[in-house]
Amino acid sequence: MKSLERFERRDSVSTDPAPRIKNVKGGIETDALRMMKPNSWNGKAIGVFCSGGDSQGMNAAVRGVVRMGLYCGCKVYFIHEGYVGMVEGGKLIQEASWEAVSGIIQKGGTIIGSARCAEFRQRPGRVAAAYNLVIRGISNIVCIGGDGSLTGANLFRAEWASLLQELVDSLKITPEQQEQFKHLNIVGLVGSIDNDFCGTDMTIGTDSALHRIVECIDAITTTAQSHQRTFVLEVMGRHCGYLALVASLACEADWVFIPEWPPEENWPEQMCKKLAQVSFICEVPAEKQVHALCKLFVFYKFDFYVFFVGARDGTSLKHRHRVRGCH
Repeated sequence: MKSLERFERRDSVSTDPAPRIKNVKGGIETDALRMMKPNSWNGKAIGVFCSGGDSQGMNAAVRGVVRMGLYCGCKVYFIHEGYVGMVEGGKLIQEASWEAVSGIIQKGGTIIGSARCAEFRQRPGRVAAAYNLVIRGISNIVCIGGDGSLTGANLFRAEWASLLQELVDSLKITPEQQEQFKHLNIVGLVGSIDNDFCGTDMTIGTDSALHRIVECIDAITTTAQSHQRTFVLEVMGRHCGYLALVASLACEADWVFIPEWPPEENWPEQMCKKLAQVSFICEVPAEKQVHALCKLFVFYKFDFYVFFVGARDGTSLKHRHRVRGCH
């Protein structure tokens, strides 16, 4: 970061949507670079939490948030167990240190826990969450999660002003605190193996999950070829067929079902004709189609096995997600 030291400091910070650029001696300074200078955000506080299903790279993302926040002079807080920790507060919200995130970049899952929270879906739960943040001086949060988690964070931001007003009316916070923390800033990091979020090239966890799926298929293929047996593999992906599609291309699957391309009406006949020529694998992300396939294979007397490949919990990270999480 020594290269940043040659940029001269300016007193004000731009609020323009696009960063301003200024020519200075020794290089070009932008608002983005100036904001990342050491101790440039003294007095600010950041809360970081993971929500929903875990994915490879969450720990790397947590580490990146904590260390960059500390470098810029912020206090950084772990919010354990996702929105549960935000609603309950207490020991579930703890200040983070530089050493607290050492040695976690290679680990799958998340060291601060991840959970779904029914209480946060109700307004009283969001009021409690707002109170627990304000009394700690937190008005900046980083949410690492999937579609549901980021949707909840967006709702929280939209209601923030009214939540603080409710806390003032109930005498839980002062008008001065309401004014000081009147804006809630949210950064969303998409931690999901499904790769189902618009605007991202690849979500945190997808590549490592795909790597695990391909490893499993490669191992199963030898058995399928040895016994001339058809294997049906169901992979995760929810409403997105990315994992199934890419894995089927990478492993030469004979048939694939994905939500984006529903099968034609006569797919059973076409598939059985195909499998009569080769005996390999199918990748199926839809449970109802797994059941239909099983019945079909029994009827046509195919020798088959069904496998479900989760490729998420507890697995270590590929190098790409160790780096992607840090970014």
